[in-house]
Amino acid sequence: MLKDRITGAKALMRALQAEGVKTIFGYPGGAIMPVYDALFDYTRGEKKCFDHILVRHEQGATHAAEGYARVSGEVGVALVTSGPGATNTLTGVADAMMDSTPMVVIAGQVAIGALGTDAFQEVDLVGVAQPISKWSYQIRHAEDVAWAVSRAFYIARSGRPGPVVLDFPRNAQVEEIDWEPKMVDFVRSYVPYPKLDMNAVRQAAELINNAKKPLALVGQGVELGNAQEELKTFLEKADIPAGRTMLGLSALPSDHPLNVGMLGMHGNYAVNLKEQDCDVLIAIGMRFSDRVTGNLKTYAKQAKIIHLDIDRSEIDKNVKTNVAVIADCKESLPALTALVNATKHSDWRESFKELDQKEHEKVIEPAIHPKEGPLLMGEVVNAVAEQAPRGTVLVTDVGQNQLFATRYFKYPEKRSICTSGGLGTMGYGMPAAIGATFATDRTVCCFMGDGGFQMCIEELGTIMEQQAPVKMILLNNHYLGNVRQWQDMFWMRRKSFTKMMNPNYELIAKGYGIPYQAVTDRKDLQQAIEKMITTKGPFILECAILEEDNVLPMTPPGMNVNDMMLEI
Repeated sequence: MLKDRITGAKALMRALQAEGVKTIFGYPGGAIMPVYDALFDYTRGEKKCFDHILVRHEQGATHAAEGYARVSGEVGVALVTSGPGATNTLTGVADAMMDSTPMVVIAGQVAIGALGTDAFQEVDLVGVAQPISKWSYQIRHAEDVAWAVSRAFYIARSGRPGPVVLDFPRNAQVEEIDWEPKMVDFVRSYVPYPKLDMNAVRQAAELINNAKKPLALVGQGVELGNAQEELKTFLEKADIPAGRTMLGLSALPSDHPLNVGMLGMHGNYAVNLKEQDCDVLIAIGMRFSDRVTGNLKTYAKQAKIIHLDIDRSEIDKNVKTNVAVIADCKESLPALTALVNATKHSDWRESFKELDQKEHEKVIEPAIHPKEGPLLMGEVVNAVAEQAPRGTVLVTDVGQNQLFATRYFKYPEKRSICTSGGLGTMGYGMPAAIGATFATDRTVCCFMGDGGFQMCIEELGTIMEQQAPVKMILLNNHYLGNVRQWQDMFWMRRKSFTKMMNPNYELIAKGYGIPYQAVTDRKDLQQAIEKMITTKGPFILECAILEEDNVLPMTPPGMNVNDMMLEI
């Protein structure tokens, strides 16, 4: 029997096909050219099984892959060349690592015979990627392609997800091998799904059953584990109010009666204060980042801490726990639910309302329904949220636009938010939104500031070419707004290099053939949003925003989480 003899490049195509890959975001170059030649046949004709999206920058490929992964729940794939092509992906790799996003980056490399010679576009990708990825590996021979790809996808999607980097030297791309598929479902010393300790579950249930003022903190781990329904069942049975991290905003619907808002530095007033008042704190699929906890020396010292997480390394990293339940939320939540008592915490939940009302009067109402003056960011976000179809996916860039958007958008459905959390990557928004449009038929709204918009403006070319239906809302205040706010608050109003001169965005939109409208007066806002939502394909809505609009409430950096400022 004749064996099927193919090149390493074609082996890569078959290996990606075996992993169920449908969409690849990439940018060709010399060291990855054999792969792109093989890809040609797999993106058209009878063999077609992939869509390849030509981005305009390799960092854009990684963010698009992230957006695709966040919304689809699948592994995002980026394909780039060596040298600068590979190093351009590193910000996206680090971003995916911080935010637990499953992604595989495949980069070309010079032939192994040229390694170490400072060959053209040679860089030690494995070395530089290792600290910021779940796994990085160099495929030195074609015979290793099937195994390496299967292992990469297994590591990327299993356990706590994350990015994997494959370095693919040119010799391995052109070598011929007898094709044999491989399937990796085990890696020595890697335990993606820890065995649930029922003793820990019982201890956690006992603390919850004795609690008078329990509070749950819900993170993205619930979404990654597809445990949204299990979460609701748990919260409803024990009648526990729940705050959500920024990345966990759509893990619990915005309109759920037990949802008490967003955690963190610019989160909701009541839930942040109540972290310092609860008697049992249940962290579910989240990490205790500095943006959540504020001053660690004073954070939740009155409470018993229960931490449910799949990643053992998060336990006791910042906040000491009383009980740790190390397992997938999909498994741990039902086990915990079975042991907690059906009860009511009416008085405790009622105590949130006065604080909520205070925030609403002092912050929310003036932010979303101003009576006069220029447009405000919160006002625009709220107006878009009210008109957008149910289940719209929110994508944000980083800065004030992110903080206002996440606060005032609505999340009735799961997997409805894409934003850069841990790394805080400006330029993330537009390419991530492109990726999201290839993952879903839902409307995708992307909020960006003028700073972030210009960090990824080249991806308008990708949107133009693909007619990706991204609804782009440009909140233009002519400032790097978040830095400006901190300068005003903590640096004696010395606005050092935060004022921005902007281009004519209308002409730019015209150059890319993308429909555009500007709004400078709030009387025109509703009509403009309606036009954006109903226009087929992409749209840019530029809103002229009050230059010195501030995000509130705010816990100043290093302060206690309950030292939230409602006004400046």
